Formats: sequence, C-alpha cells, structure tokens
Amino acid sequence: LEERVLDLPMREADVAIRMKEPSQADLIRKRLMTVQMKLYATQEYLESHGGMLNSLEEIKEHRLISQTPSAPQVGASAAMVRHLMTFNPGSLLTVNNYFGVLQGVLHNLGIGVLPDYVTQDFPHLVPILSEIEHADVPVYLAYPEELRHSKRVGAFRDFVQDEIIAQRKQLKMMGKL
Repeated sequence: LEERVLDLPMREADVAIRMKEPSQADLIRKRLMTVQMKLYATQEYLESHGGMLNSLEEIKEHRLISQTPSAPQVGASAAMVRHLMTFNPGSLLTVNNYFGVLQGVLHNLGIGVLPDYVTQDFPHLVPILSEIEHADVPVYLAYPEELRHSKRVGAFRDFVQDEIIAQRKQLKMMGKL
C-alpha cells in the first residue's frame, strides 16, 4: 500500500483504489463510491479557541490541517484547501496523508480537511460549517485490461464492493446515510 500513484500498465501494482478517475486508457475502472471532503475538529479544540465557527471568515483564527495540496490524489481536497486559504487561516499544517490529518485533529491541533469515511470511527469529531458546500470525490477501483479475467483481481474487486455495501447498510441502520 502506497500513497504515490503507481503505474498500473507498467505493472507497478495489479490494482489501485484512486480518489480520481484514472487517466490511462488501457485500464478497467469501476466507480466504487463518492466521499465528501469536510471540515472537522474536536469539541476540546473548539472550546479552547472560542467555540464553533459561524462562518468561513472565522477560519483566520484557527490552524487549518490538510493533506499537502500538491499530492497527486487529492484534486477535490486541494481545491477545497485553496478556497479555504482565501479566508487566511491563522496557520496551516500540511501532511502527506489523511491519517496524519486525522491525528492532528484528534490531538487538538486545528481544524482538518478530511474525507467523511475517515471520521466514521470517531463520532466525537465535530463537523465544522456543515452547511457549506463540500467537495465530492469519486473513488475508483482500477486495474490493467490484461487482468480482466484474473481470479485474484476478481476476488479483491468483489471483496471491496462487498465491504462498501456492508458499510452503507451499517450507516443506513445508524441513520447516517
């Protein structure tokens, strides 16, 4: 598992899950789901920094935590961060993956830009300005055309799809979908 974009036609990997549509023509691609990029913080962070934000203009009083905007996988996230930067956040902490952003938020370092699926196991995280338009990010499974009939790839594809369906059912039962 890696954060960098691997070249599937050159067989650097058999399968990739990407948060943007793959551009290579000789790949089979299957759209798995859509995630939303949202702002999150802990209640402790908010309490120690004046409470809940009422508008994006208030971001200037906070540290924004995001994935590095130049990372190849985060087009929608980077666009959201660029928009947030126009409101002059007090400071910016960038890391190279969403787990790092999550850790920063969990440790009260600021307000993080995170995909909604990352926060599902942390119900105490507070969505910030949930009324603002969030960036939708399509998630794709991709693999080389030559592996179309691979049982190994088929088993992985089926596993991923089954997990997504099970997760959606669980969220629906919890009233979060």
